[in-house]
Amino acid sequence: MTPPENTTTAPAPPARTGPAPGGPNGKPEDSGQPSYASGARILSIGIASTGIFTFLYLAAASHELDPASYSRISLCWAIMFVILSVIYRPIEQLLSRTIADRRARGLHGHPLRIPALIQGSFALLFLIVALAMRTEIEQGIFDGSSALYWILVVGVLAYAASYFARGWLAGHQRFALYGGLVFLESTSRFMFALAVAVGIASGQAAVGLGMAVAPFASLCVIPFAFSRLRLEAPAGVPVADAAREGPAHAEIEEATADLSLKRGTGFAVSVVGIMLAEQTLMNAGVLIVAANAGSKAGLTVGITGFVFNVLLIVRAPLQLFQAIQTSILPHLASLEARESAAEFHQAIRTTIKVIAAFAGAVAIGLLAIGPFVMTALLGDKGFHYGRIGLALVGIGMGLHLTAGTLNQAALARGRAPLAAIAWLASAALFVAFMLSEAISNQVTRVEVSYFTAALILCGLLWAVYRRGPAPTTAAATAPATAPASASGARLR
Repeated sequence: MTPPENTTTAPAPPARTGPAPGGPNGKPEDSGQPSYASGARILSIGIASTGIFTFLYLAAASHELDPASYSRISLCWAIMFVILSVIYRPIEQLLSRTIADRRARGLHGHPLRIPALIQGSFALLFLIVALAMRTEIEQGIFDGSSALYWILVVGVLAYAASYFARGWLAGHQRFALYGGLVFLESTSRFMFALAVAVGIASGQAAVGLGMAVAPFASLCVIPFAFSRLRLEAPAGVPVADAAREGPAHAEIEEATADLSLKRGTGFAVSVVGIMLAEQTLMNAGVLIVAANAGSKAGLTVGITGFVFNVLLIVRAPLQLFQAIQTSILPHLASLEARESAAEFHQAIRTTIKVIAAFAGAVAIGLLAIGPFVMTALLGDKGFHYGRIGLALVGIGMGLHLTAGTLNQAALARGRAPLAAIAWLASAALFVAFMLSEAISNQVTRVEVSYFTAALILCGLLWAVYRRGPAPTTAAATAPATAPASASGARLR
């Protein structure tokens, strides 16, 4: 057997020594394209609504707050979601892939202790750093606003549970509940901006409070996940055992787990690099512009908030297509476990075609009426939207979404380290271009840098996709007494 290229790739599934998993016909529990397609459609409705309410939240804040206050809200948003994506999204992806892979193989009981340990460690590390740097964050970034500092701290800690639940729901293909979770998050956050817009509340603290309350509201779907799990417990599996798979429980027996701390951490570290790079593409432009203008000057003139608004062209579609990307990872992991190569490639092709059509329409629309629409929806911040620059960001958004789809294929195939290298290289080029001042206009520099980095990223991930699946260690875990032909282990 060919040894694995890297022992820190996604957790390798155990060899199968018993009868074929699934129902009486030996079919896996979650097979077939219809499950993925219907799940993606259900999730798309929830996350499309989420994208709308997120945009409305930021648009209301942009209209109601003065340039300095909105710039501080933009910074708080950018910093919070950089942190969330870097420390929590890897665990969401780890849970989603691992649970989907085990379900495709007919294995019941999914290892949650290791992901929970990693998630808790990340949250604790954030808290320690945030408390140690309180003065720098509060005074240097938020211009003395203690309210925004605590909104950042409480919000980041609360999102730990929300992202853990997302990974569990995605792995079990509970897409309706996943959509409900993110919908509750966005609508509850929007209510705070709406309260300011209608005069019930006022100020940046009232708007920002929505960012801290949203993760708590999103967890209201968890009781429904438990109740549905009890109704759908597999035959022969006690309801109490099935309930222990819930997103708040981390006590599954490690004797049945195929997820070690080393392998789980290795996968999580790779995805940390991916998420850090993605957030660099989406938020580093805002932070670099703020730093170049000087913290107080950048907030006062509103250039930080204006650049943030330009990149909303990227943020809103990314939330919409999160539905497809969330559902496609467990789907691809299941197909990879069943060695359904044709279906695997078809899922990727279909997704990329949809993205290309969507991005093309967005770019044409931005070229035609982009400046007018952006000013009407987000208000006049004293800067001019360039239609060519907006269209360039729209095309970059399409490349970014395509890269995200190819990234999910890489994760499902155990190519997480290579994907991380591609993302980090592209992010480094983006930052280097932003710092080089090759283009004097800062807004134009952000637009060109983003497009260029997204194009390079898409090319690198396409090369990773062309490499195919990584060698697996599944056969190495097979018992010595089990014949290789009956083990179900994949040899490459």
